[in-house]
Amino acid sequence: RAYQLAIRRVAAWLAEEGELDHDPLVGVKPPRLDQKLTPVLTDDQIRELLAACQGSMFRDRRDEALVRLMVETGLRAGECVALTLDDIDLDAGMVTVKRGKGGKGRRVAFGPQTARALDRYLRLRRRHPLADTPRLWLADNGRSFGYDGLRATLVYRAAQAGIKGFHPHVLRHTAAHRWLAAGGSEGGLMATAGWAN
Repeated sequence: RAYQLAIRRVAAWLAEEGELDHDPLVGVKPPRLDQKLTPVLTDDQIRELLAACQGSMFRDRRDEALVRLMVETGLRAGECVALTLDDIDLDAGMVTVKRGKGGKGRRVAFGPQTARALDRYLRLRRRHPLADTPRLWLADNGRSFGYDGLRATLVYRAAQAGIKGFHPHVLRHTAAHRWLAAGGSEGGLMATAGWAN
């Protein structure tokens, strides 16, 4: 397509300069570009990913809560790692994103399974050396948990589940796909996902 655009400009110039009788590319349509499929996880892959997080250790509980929250709410990875304890309301089943992409905040609902996973993680979190810090997610090695930790953790769990080509944004794609497949509106999805268009 880029080559055709360049040749069209040259052909138009040659016709304007009188080097050609006419522009031979007038009316020629550009080639169609393949549209990439947006990768999403199947229900079986989600089950396998959650199964890879099973256990009673701090890391297991944190990772299950992460996966459930991200696949249900469609939070961006950066939004997820920026969450604080005050951003989670287990009783209401709501997470508050104070500053999403473009500086926009929003509230997003989550269901009882995600609330249960978060509750289990939060109970173990109380014994963490950094329990008094406001950040929601903590590493199991006594440090804070940022984007690199989130990415490494999710890629590791996906590898355990046998999911190839995984990256954290797949969870956001999956959340959007599941929303629409369940009959949710595009407008509702835009509000939930924090999209302007």
